[in-house]
Amino acid sequence: MNIIQTSLPGAVIIEPKVFGDSRGFFMETWQRDRYVEAGLPSVWVQDNLSQSRRGVLRGLHLQHPKSQGKLVTVLKGEVYDVAVDVRVGSPHFGKSAAVVLNESNKRQFYVPPGFAHGFLVTSEEALFCYKCTEFYNPQVELSVLWNDPDLKIDWPIAEPSLSQKDIDGLRLKDIPLDKLPRYSP
Repeated sequence: MNIIQTSLPGAVIIEPKVFGDSRGFFMETWQRDRYVEAGLPSVWVQDNLSQSRRGVLRGLHLQHPKSQGKLVTVLKGEVYDVAVDVRVGSPHFGKSAAVVLNESNKRQFYVPPGFAHGFLVTSEEALFCYKCTEFYNPQVELSVLWNDPDLKIDWPIAEPSLSQKDIDGLRLKDIPLDKLPRYSP
């Protein structure tokens, strides 16, 4: 397993070992001891699977309190995946890291608690799977505006397909600070 650090401490790209031959391939998508040794949490409470078509953008989502860490991977297709540090007091507040995840590179992306997360489907269709460290709680979910100009995210599609929740997302500067997670070094 190869761990690639991003520009945001804690947000890492994971390249699992893949064993393949003419019959197909095998890989571990989670193995507690190895992933914990790499700095990821040992407890996950929920797995989710999402199917979307080209141009669908989901995010930028976060929960506070009960922030979710997410371990994301693409089973089919390709996505442009983004994490944004929204922890008040973080030296990286408002900064983002992005990675292309697809069925060929088999990469995973760990998005720590306290980060907003979103992805854009760049293939015809994508099956997107992710583990969460906290249960989904719509009462404490926030949506940061996907194209907030202060975040300077270089999305590969200018006019994505969005849910109403994502259309109504707020610019990060317009979210009251008490609604955002806190940074603790």
